[in-house]
Amino acid sequence: MAEEKIKKYSIKYPYLERPVEIYERENGHKIVFAYKRGSLINISSWVKTGSINENDENNGISHFLEHLMFKGTSKHKAGEFDRTLESRGAIVNAATWKDYTFYYVTIPKGIDSKNFNDTLKLHADMMLDPIIPPNEIGEPFDLNDTKITTKRERHVVIEEIRMRKDQPWTKVYNQCNNDLYTSHPYKRDVIGNEQIISTIKRETILDYYKKFYTPNNITTIIVGDLKAEEIIPKITKEFNFKGRKNTIIKENKPDKQIKGGKYSEVYSDINTGFLMFGYLGSKAGDIKTSTILEMICLILGQGQSSRLYQELIEKSKKTIFNIVSTDYYHFRDGGNLFVQANFIPDEKDNAIKLIKNQIEKLYNQGIDEKELNKAKKKLKSAFAENSETVSDIAETIGFYMTVCDKLDCVEEYINIIDKITVKDLEDTAKKFLNTQNAVISVLMPQKYKK
Repeated sequence: MAEEKIKKYSIKYPYLERPVEIYERENGHKIVFAYKRGSLINISSWVKTGSINENDENNGISHFLEHLMFKGTSKHKAGEFDRTLESRGAIVNAATWKDYTFYYVTIPKGIDSKNFNDTLKLHADMMLDPIIPPNEIGEPFDLNDTKITTKRERHVVIEEIRMRKDQPWTKVYNQCNNDLYTSHPYKRDVIGNEQIISTIKRETILDYYKKFYTPNNITTIIVGDLKAEEIIPKITKEFNFKGRKNTIIKENKPDKQIKGGKYSEVYSDINTGFLMFGYLGSKAGDIKTSTILEMICLILGQGQSSRLYQELIEKSKKTIFNIVSTDYYHFRDGGNLFVQANFIPDEKDNAIKLIKNQIEKLYNQGIDEKELNKAKKKLKSAFAENSETVSDIAETIGFYMTVCDKLDCVEEYINIIDKITVKDLEDTAKKFLNTQNAVISVLMPQKYKK
């Protein structure tokens, strides 16, 4: 049998003592190794699928599958994976988001790398041979049937969905997120809905797994005090895809910010008001623009020294806001910038006006060098902090490899930050944060419903 050809290259990773090594296999599977001195190791696999690959018929399938991946393989029964590793002090978990699903284990290295070897075998087996047993999924059922007594994974996920339904921030976010898009899959909630989860068939879930859990769609990341020449052959051996064919993933056309904006107002059994301003940002792969938008978020509404906190809470003579802040989410087909607030319901119109005024000040009255330098320092500090633990390093690498399709840009990340100017910030704010095009979602107490 011919030896597999593997392409190798290295990336200089800020704050790590050695370059990160990337191995691209013939089948498309990528392996990334980052050396980190210490007693812990992290093994994770990132799959390029999430709600971005869903539709109205299977919304929530990525998250549901994430749960079911832990329900046993041909070699190991449900629960054996978790019990075996947690008994050795491991943290075992997974997460699903719009662009990805990832599975990870953080565990003490152990003597002679025994924990690494055993963890790798279990992790690869779970990723490549989930049997998704019918008894673990549970039979499809009618949501209105009160006689259901057998609680399986369908019910676990449905309970998650119902718990989130009662959270005001989730309600206002889902409304704003849905209004931001016209046709892009990002408009759907990652967790899905009860009706789909209660009725989706096992065959549909298996077909989804086979389509997206392919070699070219998976990146496996190892971080720890290990030797690449020893672990890479082991990884390629355990991740034997046995000729599994790759699937060509369709590209989605990015949506554009709605001209003229959009306003929506919904009601719930709450006592205070919640609102979100939503904007579409740049693709995650456009590192410079994404970084500028992140800086704008820091200046505008992150922390007690931010403009929104200082002007609308700290210095305000009248209590209108309880909370006001910003967030920027990086996505493959274009990020999201949100301004969110919890406010006194009687002050709704005033609250919206005051936030608009603060956003407009960014590009009408400008940003000063002091604010810029403070934002730069915060981003550099955050990146340095995320280079301290094996789990944070793995998550950063996983994001770049999966959402940005490459790790190269991490080499220039600090230089990109250093080169950003006040003009860059102001021009970007004008381009992306026009208040006339804002998508505004408001959640109000029931008594305000007309």
